[in-house]
Amino acid sequence: MKQPARKKKYINLTIIAGIFLVVFNLTFPSYFNRGVLFFNTQTAKIPLVKVLSHLPQLPEKQFKLGLDLLGGSHLVYQADLSKVEVVEQAEAMEGLRDVIERRVNLFGVSEPVVTVQEAGGIYRLNVELAGVLDIKEAIKQIGKTPYLEFKTQKSEEETESILKRIEDLSQKSETDLTLDEKVEKLTLETGDPFFNQTDLTGRYLKKAEVGFEQNGIEPIVLIEFDSEGAELFKILTQENIGKRVAIYIDNSPVSAPVVNEAIMSGKAQISGGFTIDQAKELARNLSAGALPVPIELISQNTIGPSLGKISLLKSLRAAIFAFLLIALFMFCFYRLNGLLSVIALLLYGLVLLFLFKYIPITLTLAGIGGALLSIGMAVDANVLIFERFKEERKKEDNFLKNIEEAFKRAWPSIRDSNLTTLIIALIMFSFGASFVKGFALTLAIGIMVSMLTSMLATRVLMQAFTGIRLDKMMNNKTRIMTNN
Repeated sequence: MKQPARKKKYINLTIIAGIFLVVFNLTFPSYFNRGVLFFNTQTAKIPLVKVLSHLPQLPEKQFKLGLDLLGGSHLVYQADLSKVEVVEQAEAMEGLRDVIERRVNLFGVSEPVVTVQEAGGIYRLNVELAGVLDIKEAIKQIGKTPYLEFKTQKSEEETESILKRIEDLSQKSETDLTLDEKVEKLTLETGDPFFNQTDLTGRYLKKAEVGFEQNGIEPIVLIEFDSEGAELFKILTQENIGKRVAIYIDNSPVSAPVVNEAIMSGKAQISGGFTIDQAKELARNLSAGALPVPIELISQNTIGPSLGKISLLKSLRAAIFAFLLIALFMFCFYRLNGLLSVIALLLYGLVLLFLFKYIPITLTLAGIGGALLSIGMAVDANVLIFERFKEERKKEDNFLKNIEEAFKRAWPSIRDSNLTTLIIALIMFSFGASFVKGFALTLAIGIMVSMLTSMLATRVLMQAFTGIRLDKMMNNKTRIMTNN
């Protein structure tokens, strides 16, 4: 009976060690890649191994930092929706959010955060630009009203001719190009070799909304033009049956449906195997390009990269000190069990960093605060387990049974305390501002990970010491303390 139990114990311990190594290497791949590079360099000298494929390296992925750690700007815009119907305002703002997010991406900003905030019927856009280089140009571009236009497809011969001409001019060095050729090259490269400009723009679009095919299942986008736009659209569709009509917002294509027939009524539908979310997004983008919704910058807060770096270093220093103090406390009060809890805490921290990196989670000062608080929750769970364990040891000397009873009796308290904190974190995330959401999100993720590491990793580590000399020493110590 002891042999299968011991085998299971070592299997569980091996699984925990395997998880630790995998998560560590994925979170900090540079150490693994150095080893792979060394191995590949050494084996390349061996003829037999040289013909085999070398070990691959792991991709280097960076943590996603918020503007308060990376540096950047937080912009707040207020939207003027006076010309928009009340029932359409929320949808118009979502469309504007999509367009502005797409514009900001053109500046090379790493995943900007653009959110809509509504209070008392007043809509605002919060724009977080982490690591932005040219804030003045960003503000200028963001403040423009989205521009929607319809373009017709060029013939294949015209497209091929333009592309060939671009290729011919590109093969020449700048010094060999004449002034006319330089102008021609710039015009061709900044133009569109596939579609022609038309007079049909967003100012003629009356509305765009989501609908469904006659089967009531497949989503489509319904568009309707005003009287002047309907005439332009009729001519456009008559001349381009069987060809594509591209829809551009801010010079970026968002859809290119094929014209099946001439449309006389000014009402059309765009289909193409959309999901409901894709159809909603396209309808929002079309509406945003059609509605004149100006926005005004009312607040700007800029954080320099040096200040962000200082904040990051202070946050990391605080995390290291917190971990060391917790490790010292646990070891002083719980000895061996405290040491095991520190090992479980290391696994917890690695898993947490892995999730932050690969979900990914934007790390801010508030988010790091939430993660640090969740460390305390993880330690609190271990404290409850160890106190229960001490009580069970006083009753009988069966080490393995003591562990099982300790976890069984501590679980209700751990579950309830973490669940109540998790509910509060979800409420904060649902109704809080952006910095509160970051705190709540990292806290919630940390709580869920801490429950897993406390109930699984700590248990496996404690069970690994069952039946060995240290187990007997702890039995003897318990008996001595009881006799005294």
